[in-house]
Order: sequence, then C-alpha cells, then structure tokens
Amino acid sequence: MQDPDFNEIVSLICKEDPRFDRKAYDFVRLGLDHTVKEFKKKDVAKATRSRHVSGQELLEGLRIYALDQYGPLTKTVLNNWGVKRCSDFGDIVFNLIEYNVFSKTESDRREDFTGVYTFDEAFVKPFLPAKTTAAAKSA
Repeated sequence: MQDPDFNEIVSLICKEDPRFDRKAYDFVRLGLDHTVKEFKKKDVAKATRSRHVSGQELLEGLRIYALDQYGPLTKTVLNNWGVKRCSDFGDIVFNLIEYNVFSKTESDRREDFTGVYTFDEAFVKPFLPAKTTAAAKSA
C-alpha cells in the first residue's frame, strides 16, 4: 500500500500541474527505489550509506525498470500517463523536490533530464525484430 502522505502530496501536485497522471509519480518513486537498490548491489562496499542518484543515472534506472515492468507496452503506458520524453521525468522529479519528497544537490538541474534518450530508442527499439542480412535473405 502506498504511503498516505505521498498520495496526498501527489494529489496536490496533480491539481497544480495536471500534465502527468498520478501513476507516473508512483512509477518514478518506485523506479528511484529500484535504481538505488541496483547501485547498492553493484557497489557492496558503499551499500551501508545512502547515495545520491544523478538525473542521468535515474533516467537509465527508470528505463530499465520500465522495460522490466511493461515490456513492449512501455512507451504506450508512459505516454498514457503524459510522459513522452526524458524531460517529463525531470519535471516529475522536480515537482516532488518542491514538495520535499525527493531531495537534490546544488548541482542537480532540470536540464540533467533533457535529451538523454528518445522514447523510441529506449522503449520501442529493443522490441523490433533484428535486421536481416543480405546473405540471410538470399538463403
């Protein structure tokens, strides 16, 4: 069950900024948790202390998490929630920062979420059939 405070905050955010479905906020929160856990697995020596995740690291974590959760429907699901580009994830993150749900460092900026990947490249291309070679076509 989701934290009631989080749900209340997301309701307030959605009233102020209706571009994104509340499910997008839930997804980003769960995706951040997933990303942090993956970093801890990879860096066992530092696993005991909390680690800040950069915008680009979070985007990569969200990409992996989304593909795991939604497979070939990922882009459709995200688009349905109003999320159509990396900068939309940044807007969601900074909305949560404004309400003190997430924190940021002095160097974190919305621009960190701009143009890291296209949704077609990240969420459609992995499911396209591999291109056949000329040799395979003539066989």
